[in-house]
Amino acid sequence: MQEQLTDYQQELTERISTIVDKLIRGSSFYIVKLDQHEMTEMLIELFGRFSPEEMRAIKEHDLTRRIGKILTLEAVAGTLNDLTPEEIAIFDAAVEGK
Repeated sequence: MQEQLTDYQQELTERISTIVDKLIRGSSFYIVKLDQHEMTEMLIELFGRFSPEEMRAIKEHDLTRRIGKILTLEAVAGTLNDLTPEEIAIFDAAVEGK
C-alpha cells in the first residue's frame, strides 16, 4: 500500500509540475508574479486531497484550466500588495464606483 501511495504521489507531482511549468513559461505575468516552486507545492497539496481515482478522472485540459485559474488568482492577489497608497485610493474609488 505504501508503495502505491508513493507511486501515486510521484504521478501527481509530475502531472501538476508539468502543467505549472507550461503555464508559467507561457505567461510573463506569471513569471514576474509567481514563485513556480511555491505554486507547484501548493497545488500538489491542494489536488492531493482528491483520491487517485478522482484525479485520474480529470482530463488534462480541464486540470490545466483549473490550475490556470488558480495561478491567475494567486498572481492578481499579489498585485494589490504592490500598489502605492495613491494607487490603492484610486483602486478603492473604482471598486466603489466613484
